[in-house]
Amino acid sequence: MDESEPKSPLPKSPRTPGDRVRWNDLDEEVARPCPLTARQSLRRNHSQSSLSIHTVHSNSGAVDPSTALPIQYRTISIDIDEYNRKGQIAKKAQKAATTGMIVEYGKNTPSPPESHRVQQFIGYFFKGFGSVLLVGSILVFIAWKPLGQPPAPANLALAIVLLAVFFIQAAFNMWQDWSSSRVMASIKTMIPDDCLLIRDGAQVSTMAADVVPGDILLIKAGDKLPADVRFTNVSSDAKFDRSILTGESVPLAAAANCSDNNYLETKNIGLQGTHCASGTCTGVVVATGNRTVFGRIAKLTNEPKAGLTPLEREVLNFVYVICSIMFSMILLVIILWAAWLRKEYPDWINVPTLIVDCVSVAVAFIPEGLPVALTASLTISANMMRKNKVLCKSLKTVETLGAVSVICSDKTGTLTENKMVVTDCAVGCRTMTADSARDTLVADRNTSGDLASNAFDQLRSVAGLCNAGEFDAATKPLPLAHRKIHGDATDQAILRFSESLGSVAELKRCWTTKFNLAFNSKNKFMIRVLGFTHPDGLSLAIPSSTAAIFEPGDMLLTIKGAPEILLDRCSRYTATSGVAMTLDAEAREKIETIKNEWSAQGRRVLLLAHKAISRTSIKSSPSSSAFENEMVEQAKGGLTLVGLVAIADPPRPEIPEVIRILRGAGIRIFMVTGDFALTAQAIARECGIITNPSSAVANASALKREPESLAIESKTREHTPSDTSDIGSPNSIVLTGSDILSMNDTQWDYLVTNYTEVVFARTTPEQKLRIVRELQARHHVVGMTGDGVNDAPALRAADIGIAIGGGSDIAVEAADMVLLESFSSVVEAVRYGRMMFDNLKKTIAYLLPAGSFSEFWPIMTNVVFGVPQILSSFLMIIICCFTDCLAATALAYETPEADVMIRRPRKIGVDRLVDWKLIVQSYGFVGILETVASFSMSYWYLERNGIPFGTLWFSFGNLPDTIDPDFYAQKLNEASSIYFVNLVVMQWFNLLAVRTRRLSIFQHPPLFHKETRNLYLFPAILFALVMAFFWLYIPSLQSTLGTAQVPVEYWFLPMCFGLGILLFDEARKFAVRTWPKGFFARVAW
Repeated sequence: MDESEPKSPLPKSPRTPGDRVRWNDLDEEVARPCPLTARQSLRRNHSQSSLSIHTVHSNSGAVDPSTALPIQYRTISIDIDEYNRKGQIAKKAQKAATTGMIVEYGKNTPSPPESHRVQQFIGYFFKGFGSVLLVGSILVFIAWKPLGQPPAPANLALAIVLLAVFFIQAAFNMWQDWSSSRVMASIKTMIPDDCLLIRDGAQVSTMAADVVPGDILLIKAGDKLPADVRFTNVSSDAKFDRSILTGESVPLAAAANCSDNNYLETKNIGLQGTHCASGTCTGVVVATGNRTVFGRIAKLTNEPKAGLTPLEREVLNFVYVICSIMFSMILLVIILWAAWLRKEYPDWINVPTLIVDCVSVAVAFIPEGLPVALTASLTISANMMRKNKVLCKSLKTVETLGAVSVICSDKTGTLTENKMVVTDCAVGCRTMTADSARDTLVADRNTSGDLASNAFDQLRSVAGLCNAGEFDAATKPLPLAHRKIHGDATDQAILRFSESLGSVAELKRCWTTKFNLAFNSKNKFMIRVLGFTHPDGLSLAIPSSTAAIFEPGDMLLTIKGAPEILLDRCSRYTATSGVAMTLDAEAREKIETIKNEWSAQGRRVLLLAHKAISRTSIKSSPSSSAFENEMVEQAKGGLTLVGLVAIADPPRPEIPEVIRILRGAGIRIFMVTGDFALTAQAIARECGIITNPSSAVANASALKREPESLAIESKTREHTPSDTSDIGSPNSIVLTGSDILSMNDTQWDYLVTNYTEVVFARTTPEQKLRIVRELQARHHVVGMTGDGVNDAPALRAADIGIAIGGGSDIAVEAADMVLLESFSSVVEAVRYGRMMFDNLKKTIAYLLPAGSFSEFWPIMTNVVFGVPQILSSFLMIIICCFTDCLAATALAYETPEADVMIRRPRKIGVDRLVDWKLIVQSYGFVGILETVASFSMSYWYLERNGIPFGTLWFSFGNLPDTIDPDFYAQKLNEASSIYFVNLVVMQWFNLLAVRTRRLSIFQHPPLFHKETRNLYLFPAILFALVMAFFWLYIPSLQSTLGTAQVPVEYWFLPMCFGLGILLFDEARKFAVRTWPKGFFARVAW
């Protein structure tokens, strides 16, 4: 121990105040200045070991520490106490500081979306008709007791049923809303649980959620970054995989110095959620939680969609319509009672009866079975879509795709197969197909007898060596086209091309990798620096003149990337003879022409080049971090262009037909891609998105910036999102990301109004989001496809986000719909979305005549004309919730009508779920027929049993003395049951009539024809029959509910009336089909 060490007030290892101090014999020598008596008292032979002395209580002799210890040790216990006290204070201060930082910046976790659970739960009960049902139930309970004198059991039964329907509706609303987004769960799995930090000079392991800005983070290979980090120290092999954010499959190198002003591109910033592929790093946490790039994406993804879905708006509009009519009729009943009946006929309607009448009006107008039928319809449609490989994540959005007017589709992997293949190559100024290149290479070798002309060998060498792809060893015996390659699609295509020209393994045997710079979206090129290990590699990879002077220790820089970036860096090119020649203006122009021609054909063009570097010019070691900068500098000039390759990502074979069908359905397809404009335009033409020749395709200059010019050109027409027929022939335009940045509102208006074929090229995720919002602002219903994390905000913002099944988890869960196989499934999704809206209209058209109109008039005639209420309020509920409900649900199984995919998308706010046409059909046609027939049957039955209609008309309860009250009550119950049966039976035929809106039942039969049959209709009819027997024929229910058995003839006569409804509707449909622009077609629902 050094003499200066005891002078320190802080020992190396803190001790608690109860610890005793022990020292060894070296300490005695340090204490020489002490008095001799003290030294003589502390002899070594008193020690039990060489490392300790006895305590003051030891049996070997007690020593007084105050006299025996050297002076510098006498205060050590005091120092320890002081150190422990300060340490505790420091720990408390550190904890308080960290807690304060957490309070200031929040937990390092993505903020969960606002749930609004209380409002959501209340909405389950009270949205729609829920509040009316609850108030009605309470009022009927009051009418039963205490107002009922005596209490009527029928009123109690009605109140209980209303309350039960109230809770049933809430349950179905909960079920419908149950499929909620789980995006946050996926995001949280991409953030590590804990991490290693340096806090106050000590390494600590802490939960990732407790990381705060300013923490020093220690990172090693395999770690995920818990926050955004600014690197301060990196190893030479440090690389980070950013594929979760950028989609780039190759890890990117990290650096301590800033390499770009863009936060997302610079190498000294590590982004939350990415993981360290290799090496070690130290960095300072600069952003946590929602402030990170990942957190901002998560926040955008979890923002609730503004407003209601199109279907929710339509249902809300229906509720408004029905409630407006209902409250108007209730108000009319109250006014009639207060102004007339209460004074003229005080015994006819008392207060409890008035309450029941008002509730009966509400019960009559509200289709109580609609929420059940709606939820069942959505669920059934979603299950049908699932069978067609379309997964709907939210029931509310099932119908939305049927109203979509624009689908913005990604290109790679959506419209194309994402299976790239090299189709053409160019050496010097000579172009040929990939197959011809192989044949030429073999012919040159056979003709020359040696490798003097090695131009194609040089091409295959750069293609095979400057490549991040690797063949899977397990598939080596398979043919080349079927061998598996690990790497991105571009590297796979080029590696397969290289292998077709010669063995890549042979090339790698001759060359070893010294340095690798992965391709990224910023540089748009890949660099690989090689050193040769076998002389054969020289004759394959470089011109013979260069090979002659290439020495051990020299390096070969190979590079591939975008021609617009690399062509200016090339000073020479490899001619077809294999000789490097000067790249003059003429040769450069020819190469530019080749590139543009291939791009115009939808090919992705890459330039391959190399450069021999003498070992004497290399200043850094390949293992040092400075070597990367040196190689990047070397790649800025003096390159030799070896060749060009054209890579095709062919469209999926079914895509042109899909585009044709969608366009026939009135839907615009916009391509949104990151590819260059020429490539995107060519692919769009192959897919059928652009149908005009290249000379007729406009660009951003065609968009008018001045509102005056737009107003003049659009003066004669009014554009609507779903109607593009006003634009004569299809107009095509290609816009780039930079064009989008400069476009103003007028130009967006002009674009949406005048162009039906649009391609957006070189777009970023932010621009994709803007495209969605600009289209929505112009009243379009937008579908957006995407598969990456960066696409999640746009998917969330679209009216319906469509993810491809193979995309990232976040994109899949942020979307409303997932295409499990391919984009072609979207046709079936549109078909079933439109079918669901049609079926919902059919459901309402089925429910309204009996469940609303025919139930209202017995109450109104009772109040106005003084006749008895010929249909009891309880049987009204039975019609809505039992006899009609299952049949309404069965309509959800109706298959799409033949014209569903040749109609334009419905216009939001114009083509309503319930419009005046449907009201006329339901009330003015079917409703009147059912009401008149039911009244006629009931009063005819009373007439036959000695109660003529004339005695009831304006009687207001005053019956002749010749009619026994008990007999009258019994016959009235039977007449009420006849009215009920008449409606039930006639609804069977109405069910068959509403199956189609324009087609005949013979064109769309419910049986025998597989494409149109609906076998669920007949069990639903049987169920309605069973329910009628249940409520009418059980004696205990008859006495309680006021029902009765119905004579057999009153079951068969309604069938004739129902057949009349079916025949009348067949005649109407025939007129619609025969005269599509006639009166009946204009008023057809």
